[in-house]
Order: sequence, then C-alpha cells, then structure tokens
Amino acid sequence: MSVDREVALLPGGFRLDVSASRLSDAERAEILADPGFGRYFSDHMSIIYWDANEGWHGACVTQVRPFTIHPACVVLHYAQGVIEGLKAYGRADGSVWLFRPLLNARRFRKSAARLALPQLSDDLFLASLISLVQVDRAWVPTNDRECSLYLRPFMFGAEVGLGVRPSPRVTYAVIASPAAPYFPAGTDGMRLWVGKYPRAWEGGTGSVKFGGNYASNLVAEIEAKEYGCDHVLFLDDDGCVQESGTMNIFAVTAEGELVTPRLGTILEGVTRASVLALATAHGLAPTERRFSFEELKQGCISGKIREVFAVGTAAVVNPIVGFKGPQCEFAVADGLPGPQSRALRDHLLDIQYGRRPDPFDWMVEIPDLAQVKGEEPR
Repeated sequence: MSVDREVALLPGGFRLDVSASRLSDAERAEILADPGFGRYFSDHMSIIYWDANEGWHGACVTQVRPFTIHPACVVLHYAQGVIEGLKAYGRADGSVWLFRPLLNARRFRKSAARLALPQLSDDLFLASLISLVQVDRAWVPTNDRECSLYLRPFMFGAEVGLGVRPSPRVTYAVIASPAAPYFPAGTDGMRLWVGKYPRAWEGGTGSVKFGGNYASNLVAEIEAKEYGCDHVLFLDDDGCVQESGTMNIFAVTAEGELVTPRLGTILEGVTRASVLALATAHGLAPTERRFSFEELKQGCISGKIREVFAVGTAAVVNPIVGFKGPQCEFAVADGLPGPQSRALRDHLLDIQYGRRPDPFDWMVEIPDLAQVKGEEPR
C-alpha cells in the first residue's frame, strides 16, 4: 500500500506522520536479504508521551529519528527506563502475526511499576505495535528462513534535572528491526561459565526488564568468553540456578520432568511460559522450583539430567551442552543437543509461523492497513 506524505489517523487512534526519507524497495530488499540481528531499523517508530498533568497523549507513528535530550535528562543519570522485546511473524499466505503480545504488555507494566514509571494499558501497548507494523509492513521478512520483525518497546524518564525522584515526564516508543534466525546455520549447543558475579537477589530488580540488569551482566559475559564459554550461568547466593545469560533455563530429567527455576529473581519470560505450556504435549511434566547448581552438576554427571537448554525471544530454544567453572567442567549427556529441546523449538516456531494449529490462541493477527481502510493495496 502506498502512503501519501501527509498526516493521517491510523485505525488504532495513532496519528501517522509519514517519513519523507523512506528507503526504496531495492534498498529495503537488500537489507532483508541479510538483516542479521539489531543492525537495521524500519522507516518509522511509534511514540507516546506522558506527563503528570495530561497523562498519556500525542500517540503517533512517525519517522525514526534520534531523540534530542538534555545532558541532565534523568534517564542518563538514574536509569529510570524499561524495555520489552517481541516479534512480528510473516507467514506464507502474506499475513502477519504477533506472538502473545499481552504477556509482554503485562510484563511491561510490572517493570514500569518497579521503576516508578507510569503504566501503559494493554490497548495502548497493543495499538502501538499494530500501528507501527501496519505502516512498516513491507519490513516484515517473508522468506522461509524463519526471519521476523523484532519489535522493541521502551520507556524512559524524560525530566531534565538532577534529583532522584520519579520523572514527571516520560517518553514511550517502539522501534522495529528485521531479524534473521539467531543461529542461521543451526547450533551445536553452547557451554556456560559458572562465574563469581551474582545477577539478582530477593526483592531486587531481577524480574524487571530494564537496561541496568543487562549492563551489570556484561562483565560476567566477558569473563565467560575469556574462559572459552559462550555465555554465563547465574546462581543466587544459595548456589541455586537463576538464568543462562539473558535467557531462562530448563533441564529435562530421565524421569520426564521439565524443571525450570521458579519466578521471583528471574525474568518472567514469554518463551519460558510457552515452553511450560507445551511440555505435556511432549511427554514432559513441567515443574517450577528452586534447584541448586550441585543438583544440576550431579544430575548431568550421573545421567539423571538428559538435556539442558535456554529459551528467549531472540534465540527461541538454545541447547546447552556443557558447563565450566573455577573448580568443575562437565558435559550434559553426550555433549550434543538433545531431541526434546529440538522438538520444543520446532513446535513453538510452527505455531508462530502458522505451520501447526494454535490451540492456545496465542497468535494475534495484524490487519493489513489497506484492508482496514477499505482500499485496494497499491
């Protein structure tokens, strides 16, 4: 659909200010042929403003452009900001779908509340995603390589001033980035380093999706690479398993139990919740509980634990084949990716791309903007 260079109103109530510097079809096609992850961005972004007097206002889809912020903007000094991440999936029939976006909306509200930021309603959150994808629908990859359009909603305190207090002015936005499969050539599994750096603690911000959690973990990831590992395994103060880098972690036992750490100090992952829901279809009994690294180690060595894998929006399901630490090194089973992790990954992707039924009604279709407006695509 062609969109004239004018201000219009989108079906979701967002004002549309069409970018005057959109890439040509040829330029966009070149990017979509090899997008990588997080390297390129679509032509537009959604944006909404909030202040203590007006509440949410100014909802708009407009040209992607740099923010102009004062050096004393509170987010630069006190990290009052939260993020989300989800994908839009293009299917063989030309339709485009979101995967469980209301779970992201709920998590975004919880993160915002923990950082003393205003909470965005489900309707506004969903409209900000749908409106952006409707305008930049041509950026959704349509090949058969399991590519997608990654969506990054985020919110930050925009007040100018030095003082530790909740910001009375906030900016919310969504940007979109075409993404190739996280492991385009497949994966032989990853090895995790069990280091010295803690990730989170009871009552902290471990369950919040905000930049501080990621920045504070970088030194642990650097240490993992120095020891020849792919990512780090985080443990709590009692030596219990928390997360695998930026992903939730699962273990499959010989008794058919699918074990994952309970919520509290870890991120409430959308992929995590979905894998738990799919477990019984694969003959696994889902269990959320604390389990120690010692239990994990002894289980892998004895054969009681058959598979270990990590999950997240970007990587989907990523097998873990070994662990290494200052005083230990061991493999999981035969040191190769296992069948259950592969089956769960395929099941999840098949639902997302419409290759398998969706009995949970997880998928949300994004209407084509031309059809919504009663126009013929041009």
